[in-house]
Amino acid sequence: MLKLLLVLVVGYLLGNFSTGVVLSRCAKGMDIRDYGSKSAGSTNMLRVLGRSSAALTLIGDMLKGIIAALIGGWLLGGKFGALLGGIAAIVGHDFPALLHFKGGKGIATSFGLLLYLYPIQSLIVLAFFILIVALTHYVSVGSIASACLYPFIITATTPFDLRVTLCLVVICVLAVFCHRANIQRLLAGKENKLDFSTLKGKKQK
Repeated sequence: MLKLLLVLVVGYLLGNFSTGVVLSRCAKGMDIRDYGSKSAGSTNMLRVLGRSSAALTLIGDMLKGIIAALIGGWLLGGKFGALLGGIAAIVGHDFPALLHFKGGKGIATSFGLLLYLYPIQSLIVLAFFILIVALTHYVSVGSIASACLYPFIITATTPFDLRVTLCLVVICVLAVFCHRANIQRLLAGKENKLDFSTLKGKKQK
């Protein structure tokens, strides 16, 4: 029980470290959550501060999921333990107490976690994500669709474990929930498309 609590607490605190917020404050003296979509994730960093900042944010957020998974697997054992640690990091990223519960959407952290545990399936999902974004120019659509694909592709290609499947469903639900504003904008036809040709790394007012 103590190990479980430790995994959850450490994972959550890892998630509270917002790469986007730290980078935007250190490099630009601003809070990325005050610009663009108000998210601390890599997509908003891309729109507001450009490719380099987005890449660093993506890597930092992915590492949170990987480190939390390593800790969970070490203390609790197996993929279930790793998933519990990763989910705690995702929750910490989405709802960081140290940042007034205003975080990102958890996609990069989720991808880092699942890439570490399921590399082949994750590369397939990544290809699917790229295809969806290329066709629609909506990162949110690619993210939601990919999050929903994960439970199916992993369950279909690995020995069935109910605990693992439930963890994958939780990750999917968290991703969809954190995209609820995007879903509303999509339904209203107001969601911003990602136009790579116009990204200049300028702040959005």
